[in-house]
Amino acid sequence: MLCKYLEEKPSIVVAFSGGVDSTFLVAVASVVSRRVMALTVRSPYIATWEIDEAVDLTKVLKLEHRILEAEIPETIKYNPSDRCYLCKHEIFSKIKVIAEREKYDVVCDGSNFDDLGDYRPGMRALKELEIESPLLNCQVTKAEIRAWSKKLELETWDKPPYACLLTRIPYDTLVEPEALKMIEKSEAFVIGLGIRAIRVRKHGDLARVEVDEKEMHKMLKPEIMSQISETLKSFGFNYVTLDLSGYKMGSFNDTLEKE
Repeated sequence: MLCKYLEEKPSIVVAFSGGVDSTFLVAVASVVSRRVMALTVRSPYIATWEIDEAVDLTKVLKLEHRILEAEIPETIKYNPSDRCYLCKHEIFSKIKVIAEREKYDVVCDGSNFDDLGDYRPGMRALKELEIESPLLNCQVTKAEIRAWSKKLELETWDKPPYACLLTRIPYDTLVEPEALKMIEKSEAFVIGLGIRAIRVRKHGDLARVEVDEKEMHKMLKPEIMSQISETLKSFGFNYVTLDLSGYKMGSFNDTLEKE
C-alpha cells in the first residue's frame, strides 16, 4: 500500500531528521518515486550529532540532500505549549517554498500511525499546509517500520526515538542557546557510555535524567553515576538526578494535563 501511495507521487521532498521513520520513508520513496530530495533542518534546538548522522545516511542511500538553516523562531522563544505547531508551521512553510522553487510535487513528513495517540499539536500545522504523511495515511505502525527497516538493512532500524531539544525544557521557559548546548552535550556524553535511550530534562540548574527501563541497570552502577554527575556538572548543572520513573516520551506534557 505504501509503495503504491508513493508511486503516485512523481517527485517528493521528505523532511529528513535521520530518525527511524523519515529514514524508512525516504529509502522506500527513493526506490518507487522518480525524484526524491531529503531535506534536513539545522537549528540550535536540534542536536548536532543528529544532523551529522542525517548527512551520513543520505550518502549511504545516495540521496539528493539539502540542509535548511533555521534560527529559533520568535514565536517559540518562551517554549509555549503549542511550540510544535508554531515551529512546524514556520519550518514547513519554508520547506514548501523550496519544493515549489525546485518543482517538486509534494512535501512529506515521517509521521506514522502510532503518532495519533500522542500529544502532537504540530500535526495541525501539517494539515493546514497540506503536508503529506504517507506512513500515517497508510496506517504504518512504528513496529512495522522497524521490522521493514531491518529487512532493508537500514542502520536506523533499532535507533531509539529522539526529539528536538525544546522538549527537554519546561513549557513557558525562555529558550536559551546555552541551555540547549548543555542538554545536547549531556545527552551525547551519556549516549557515549552505551546508554542509548536517554533524556536530560533541564529544571533551572538541575538535570533530571530519564533512562529507558531496559537500560536503567547501566545507570545504577556507582562508577557510572559518579561519572555522569561529575561530567554534567562540568557542563553547567549544579544538581544531577535520576528520574526513577524512567524515560517517558514528552514527560513535560504531564504538566499540561494537571492544569
